[in-house]
Amino acid sequence: MSLNYRNLLRMFVAVFLLAGLMSATHAEDDDDEDEEEGVSMPVVVNTTWQTECSACHLAYPPSLLPAKSWRAVMSGLDKHFGTDASLTSSESKEVSAFLEENAGEERNTSSRKPLLRITQTNWFVHEHDEVSKRTWMNPKVKSPANCVACHKGAENGDFDEDNIRIPK
Repeated sequence: MSLNYRNLLRMFVAVFLLAGLMSATHAEDDDDEDEEEGVSMPVVVNTTWQTECSACHLAYPPSLLPAKSWRAVMSGLDKHFGTDASLTSSESKEVSAFLEENAGEERNTSSRKPLLRITQTNWFVHEHDEVSKRTWMNPKVKSPANCVACHKGAENGDFDEDNIRIPK
């Protein structure tokens, strides 16, 4: 096969079209997998954290907040979102150490003040920007903090959007 000008031109056009198609396909990918990599359960799970936190709500993966936010949350357990969730001194030290050791990076927040709500982090807002107010008000969902309503694997740190089931 001889590569004359016309064949060479066709080949370049095909390569550019293919590259453009691949680029457009990648741009529409809304998984944000690299951002989800930061949301995972720690390899070693602290039983006190698991027991105490999951008594009222999901034991949120420590990677969802930076260490300074976990310190602020743990220092205010006597008024934890309207509830007294106080722990003994030794339990508090144990859980605090676990949360800080497994905390997320500071990039998850834009505020200089520690965020106390995971739902206020840039990551959460970005990942849930397509969720309607109607969904949040669904009695089966109740609030953005009720991860397990839609993320069936949330208790295991699975927040993959392929596994979301929004209640009717």
